[in-house]
Amino acid sequence: MRFEGIYTPVITPYRDDFSIDFDRLGEIVDFLIDAGVHGIISAGTTGEYYAQTMQERFELMKFIKQKIAGRSSYIVGTGAIRTEDSIEYASAAVEVGADALLVATPPYAIPTERENALHALAIDRAANLPILLYNFPDRMGAHMGEEYLDRVGRSPNFCAIKESSGDPNRVHLLARDYPHIQLSCGMDDQALEFFAWGARSWVCAGSNFAPEIHIALYQSCAVEGDFDKGRKIMSAMMPLMGVLEQGGKFIQCVKHGMSGQNLPAGPPRRPLQPLNKDDKRSLEQVIRVMNTTYDEIKEGRV
Repeated sequence: MRFEGIYTPVITPYRDDFSIDFDRLGEIVDFLIDAGVHGIISAGTTGEYYAQTMQERFELMKFIKQKIAGRSSYIVGTGAIRTEDSIEYASAAVEVGADALLVATPPYAIPTERENALHALAIDRAANLPILLYNFPDRMGAHMGEEYLDRVGRSPNFCAIKESSGDPNRVHLLARDYPHIQLSCGMDDQALEFFAWGARSWVCAGSNFAPEIHIALYQSCAVEGDFDKGRKIMSAMMPLMGVLEQGGKFIQCVKHGMSGQNLPAGPPRRPLQPLNKDDKRSLEQVIRVMNTTYDEIKEGRV
């Protein structure tokens, strides 16, 4: 499977009582597909999978698959502490007809590279679907290093890696030494660098509420090879990237950003709390300036 384009780890909208708002979720899926994103991911970090029951995750993956109805590719996250649970999610993804799996390191356990690889290979054996790896050591506590990549690379199903370590040297390593594993941008404020090193896809939470500008950066850099235009777009996006990558309120910002698309997503699930009024105003201002600057780029005024 070739991973090409913008993949949105879709948020999970909640009502005020924290129940899942499936009607709003359906509207968000339609909005993303109409905007032109290339794939949708359920049970990513942005979807708050860690705060959901197993039954809720099964319901979500089935609902999203039915709502997509073949209009974009569909990737299902298998994140869990126990390998047995990840296998169950992967098996359910096969049943609903997912196109690929998102496989991360089990959080909190801090497995060795060998243990982590065996975890991923067990999921692979159970599902036999294309796999997008997800390396996020800051959140998971363990790194998908060279031993890990050498082990999982023996299976052709490990097609790509979403690299979210934030280490540019990892980008260089993956592009140079692991060309058989497609490089996917997983660090929003480094998107330009990823594309310069050959990435053809970007898993970006901000595309939930700003899909057009994310698609434009991908199109300029990865498709057209126009890095002059890409730098202009990236410059317009950088203040937002700073908020999302460094603000400490990542999910809350993405969920609040949906309000600007008339698709309010409700609160995050606890222990997270919604943004306060000052944070909301700051985010809204950053988005307004970004959109204004992007309009000027499209009109050739920048």
